[in-house]
Amino acid sequence: MDGIADKNTAILIPGCGNAYEAEYLVQQGFTNITLIDIAPKAVENLKQKFENNPNITILLENFFEHKGGYDLVIEQTFFSAIPPFRRKEYAAKMHDILKENGRIVGVLFDKQFNNPFPPFGGCPCEYKPIFESLFDIKTMEECYNSIPPRQGSEVFIHFIKK
Repeated sequence: MDGIADKNTAILIPGCGNAYEAEYLVQQGFTNITLIDIAPKAVENLKQKFENNPNITILLENFFEHKGGYDLVIEQTFFSAIPPFRRKEYAAKMHDILKENGRIVGVLFDKQFNNPFPPFGGCPCEYKPIFESLFDIKTMEECYNSIPPRQGSEVFIHFIKK
């Protein structure tokens, strides 16, 4: 987000949880941030956390039913909460809600969890076929600034809508 000059860039953080990224964006002066989560408690907490901030819209909503138009989507492990059989649907929905030249930036796991429940892992070899028809894959490489417990198990992504 450092380097984005237009502080009114429409930014979406789906499956935002505690929305630490939104706190950073606010500190950087961004004014058009939308947070979506499907968990009522998370949304309740966010509404308290950001109650006096008119630059943040908080929605209790299913991402796949969301309507909107964004310049940037910040992906921070939301993808890993979606069952693998819905990942193509995720990519199509991202393409749908992003404006022309819109971007997805964030991290995906480069690790298998072998769980029947989230998080669901994967690898770049699985992700590339999901996104490459809808997005130019500008970056998909090992994340250099992961937090210590995730070091070596995340991939930084930067996709641009085709």
